[in-house]
Amino acid sequence: MDSFSLDSERLKIPLLSDSISAGFPSPADDYTEENIDLNEHLISNPFSTFFLRVKGHSMVNAGIKDNDLIIVDKSLRAKTGNIIIAMVDGEFTIKRLSIKNNELYLKAENPNYPDFRFKNHIDIQIWGVVIYSIHSFL
Repeated sequence: MDSFSLDSERLKIPLLSDSISAGFPSPADDYTEENIDLNEHLISNPFSTFFLRVKGHSMVNAGIKDNDLIIVDKSLRAKTGNIIIAMVDGEFTIKRLSIKNNELYLKAENPNYPDFRFKNHIDIQIWGVVIYSIHSFL
């Protein structure tokens, strides 16, 4: 995993001044308001943030698909309802941190995949909280 460098060259992408309608179409302006650096908008804690590529389909109902790029922040304290990266018995997984009957477990967001109950595993470590998922529509 490459480390984050504050000295690295940043790519600034144009941000159009008009927002896009998700309902009925609206005319768009033909000019750029400003350039944005996605690092500034997506990463609050650069020294504790990393990217991972998702492999599998256990989180599709949460909008996280196979081959998505996720952004994970290790500095955030995981709370119930967060999607997290955990190491379960030596293997990484992405799941939602949940409570059921006063018991913590890792919930899959696809009914075809099992949930992980903490008490059924020797070692579960939370590595970070997923803050963004980036996926292609192609």
